[in-house]
Amino acid sequence: MNNLTEKMIMDRLIQQALEEDIGNEDVTTNAVMPEYKKGMVKLIAKQDGIICGLNVFERAFKLLDEGTTVAKFVKDGDEIKKGQRLAVVSGDIRVLLSGERVALNYLQRMSGIATYTRSVVKLLEGCKTRLLDTRKTAPNMRVFEKYAVRVGGGNNHRYNLSDGVLLKDNHIGAAGGVKKAVEMARAYAPFVRKIEVEVENLDMCREALEAGADIIMLDNMSVEDMKAAVKMIDGRAITECSGNVTLENIANIRETGVDFVSSGALTHSAPILDLSLKELHPEEDDK
Repeated sequence: MNNLTEKMIMDRLIQQALEEDIGNEDVTTNAVMPEYKKGMVKLIAKQDGIICGLNVFERAFKLLDEGTTVAKFVKDGDEIKKGQRLAVVSGDIRVLLSGERVALNYLQRMSGIATYTRSVVKLLEGCKTRLLDTRKTAPNMRVFEKYAVRVGGGNNHRYNLSDGVLLKDNHIGAAGGVKKAVEMARAYAPFVRKIEVEVENLDMCREALEAGADIIMLDNMSVEDMKAAVKMIDGRAITECSGNVTLENIANIRETGVDFVSSGALTHSAPILDLSLKELHPEEDDK
């Protein structure tokens, strides 16, 4: 996905999130701030971590009012510390109040994913295995979550089902076996598409290799079986391991020699990074 397409998708989804949150009106804000008044508010870190999603944070305010400005003191991918001032948002106080929750929801979620991803990447330092995400993303959050994985130092697997052929257990069952599934995929998919096959044991691994799979995913296999599979494949296909890969057990995978490890936990289990907008006040009162 190119940057322009990514930005267009993000804008559409941010707009939908604002509509969901504000509804017909922000009745609380309209009650206490019936007219325009310029103000400012500080973005503060409440935890150490990796910041990610600052442009998304900014767009949440700008889609309400293009005149809103965000002075950023850090950039995506930076390590931040508890108590650090990260940005100052200036503009119509009504916009600052109405856009706050959506802006923070995106920023906290994306920063949490980037922080968790960075911690997993560090455990793989010094070995050849590269970290991938999966399609286990929250609905309508994929473009944001996969960006956050990249900021954290990970790599993206397929963005969606049109990105590549991945024959999983149910595809193989529907086709009638590994060999038949690979043959059918090879006949249907353009020749430029790689064909990946998910295998659960060494017999399936051998069958996928003999069928000419380009990538073999070792799913929920023991460390010993993964080592045996990598030895069997011997560079004739790209290797990937998957299945309940988390921060707690990924260190064991370093020993297997696989080319890639994919982890759904990067997006479905990362806790948010605690951030807050504080000290909102009219701008003329700022010292």
